[in-house]
Formats: sequence, C-alpha cells, structure tokens
Amino acid sequence: MRKEQHPKGWNEKKTNDSWAIFKIMGEFVNGYEKLSKIGPCVSIFGSARTKPEDKYYKLTEKVAHKIVDHGYGVITGGGPGIMEAGNKGAHLGGGTSVGLNIELPFEQHDNPYIDHDKSLDFDYFFVRKVMFVKYSQGFVVMPGGFGTLDELFEAITLIQTNKIEKFPIILVGREFWEGLFDWVKSTLLAKFNNISPKDLDLIHLVDTEDEVIDILDAFYKEYGFSPNF
Repeated sequence: MRKEQHPKGWNEKKTNDSWAIFKIMGEFVNGYEKLSKIGPCVSIFGSARTKPEDKYYKLTEKVAHKIVDHGYGVITGGGPGIMEAGNKGAHLGGGTSVGLNIELPFEQHDNPYIDHDKSLDFDYFFVRKVMFVKYSQGFVVMPGGFGTLDELFEAITLIQTNKIEKFPIILVGREFWEGLFDWVKSTLLAKFNNISPKDLDLIHLVDTEDEVIDILDAFYKEYGFSPNF
C-alpha cells in the first residue's frame, strides 16, 4: 500500500493548530468575564487613518460624548483614528470607554482614552468580533475601510439570519454611505432580489450626533438591554 505523503511540516502544523484552541478559549473567557460587567454599550467603528483635524474625527467625539450622556458606554477597536475619537468622547463625557485591541502590522496601537480596566488585547480577529457583537446594543459606523465594512456586513448578516438579537445599525455620514446603500437597494434588492426589504429595516443613515441618539433611544424604548446571544 502506498504511504500517504504530506508536505514538509504538515504534521507539526496540525499539532500546533490543536494546541491553539487553548489560547482561543483563553481569549473568549477573558473577554466574557470583563465585558459582562460593563453594562449597555454602543460600538463605534471607522477608519484607523482618520486624523484629529478631520471632520469625522470631531463628529465621532461628539457622537461618543452624546452616547455616554444618555447612559450608554462606548466600545471601539482601541486603536487610533475614529476609534481614538470614540474613546476620547466617552472619556471626556465621563462614561464607560472600552477598547478591544488587536495587534496588526500597521495602524494599530492603543489610544490613551480607554478606561485602564477596560482595555482588552486579542490575537484573533474572530474572537474580537464576537465581543463586539455580543456586548453591543448598537453599531455606530463612521466612514472607514475594509475592516469597517467587514464589521458592518457581519452584523447585518447575523441579524438577517436570526443568529443574534436585532439592534440598530447607524451609518454616520450620508455623503460616504449613500452610494453603498443605494447600490444595496437598487442592485441586491430590486434588481437581483438577493435580500428582503426587511433586511434593511434596522439600517439608518444620519449626519449628526442627535440623530444617532434619537435612533438608539427610540429602539430601546421598545426593547430591553441584554447580551445579543
């Protein structure tokens, strides 16, 4: 019988993969233990490349400040740009400021506005994404790149498939998001019928911090606060 051949290092790789489960479990346990204590929070997403002088950095500060003024905390990815602005607004407003950090080859470093006991570090994107979804009462999505789009569409998909409880998804900056949203409606929905009209019910396009708060408050007059799964 012919002996099965594998590429060099294959068995070693399989062994390492098996042991990695313990590191993954550790990240989940640490995240669950810390984030289960933070109370209702809203996640803010957006580009790590946005500079402090940018209008969306300044708007994100205002949005985050308004969010904590209304009794929510703020969760961000813990890095620079929009994430920093979100944590800064929460910090200046005296509210909960959470950072879910991840080591990246570029862009990512902790910002100084995260509560010292609410800064978590992750090696695995998928574990970090679970924490965002599980402990967020809403997503506020500022202009961003691929990572921002990834978080946005994953949340929509999980709500669409009833894998998590529904929560509001608020896209801030009509000039940035309107083209994408129009394409979703005209192409995915109208032309190819690849989604249902109700899939878009929880997505809102806004331009101001007051609109963000109005949507959150209106939603949670009807629904209670709880983890999403």
